Amino acid sequence: MKEHSTKLTLLTCLSDGQFHSGEKLGELLGISRAAVSKHIKGIQCWGIDIFRIQGRGYQLADPLEMLSQSSLVAASDDASVDVIPIIDSTNQYLLDRTSELSSGSVCLAEYQAAGRGRRGREWVSPFGANLYLSMYWKLDAGMAAAMGLSLVVGVAVVEALEKIGVQGIKLKWPNDLYYNDKKLAGILVELSGQAGGAANIVIGLGLNMSMKSEVEGIDQPWTSLTEVCNGEVPNRTELAQALICAWHTALTDYELNGMSGFVPRWNRLDNFLGRNVRLLIGPRELEGEVMGINEQGAVLLKTHNGLESHIGGEISLRKND
Repeated sequence: MKEHSTKLTLLTCLSDGQFHSGEKLGELLGISRAAVSKHIKGIQCWGIDIFRIQGRGYQLADPLEMLSQSSLVAASDDASVDVIPIIDSTNQYLLDRTSELSSGSVCLAEYQAAGRGRRGREWVSPFGANLYLSMYWKLDAGMAAAMGLSLVVGVAVVEALEKIGVQGIKLKWPNDLYYNDKKLAGILVELSGQAGGAANIVIGLGLNMSMKSEVEGIDQPWTSLTEVCNGEVPNRTELAQALICAWHTALTDYELNGMSGFVPRWNRLDNFLGRNVRLLIGPRELEGEVMGINEQGAVLLKTHNGLESHIGGEISLRKND
């Protein structure tokens, strides 16, 4: 964190959207103008556009709204909330600390250097453009009970967005949020524990909020809340608070009652319900019509063989061209 303190201070100065001369920034930080220029280049590597105009100085291309740790902590009740501006992975941060955490502990970041999605895919994580949120949960029922967690959390996220006026978000089995058939967010559930004992669950969310259109490293159609909300994006800190609260409620409900109450809620939001799809299970490929999910969290597919249910970490659902 120390090695990033100068860059973060520079960003705080620039976040007002005004021009700041390299000389004034250097005086403020006690460094040379050349050092300021070097730090600015480092900030740009985080995915932030900064203009430099001769005689005027540096200015952010777009306004920057950073997460408020104090507001998040104040709204967190008893659970711990860590806001770490620069991190490798919010999920990994919690996974490394499960022995000292209580259920509901949260980690958020402004930028992830090694964000990841399912099956080891990279999750592109530019600074301050999106929401990177992970929560630890101790599941006393053990690892077998974690089967439907990504579905439960997906429902909670969409319903929380609906409550603040964000409409039209759908779910893609088993772990994505979609808008107009484009990926808006992904959920990654990782777990550890011993057979017969409680499971340590870490749930991560990457939600695109204000990503610029030219982003390298994404190989599928995607969108941001800027498109969904016609540019009126929710406050990131307030959205994080709403999601944390929704996850607490949903996970507590899931522990008490299982998946049954979430099945109709998921099916209402299923992006592919009633649509013909291909279902990829390792080297196998099935075709059929999506009929929702069941109480085990399996996707239901109507094929020429009848109604089939499929579940497993290697299943990938794609819209049938």
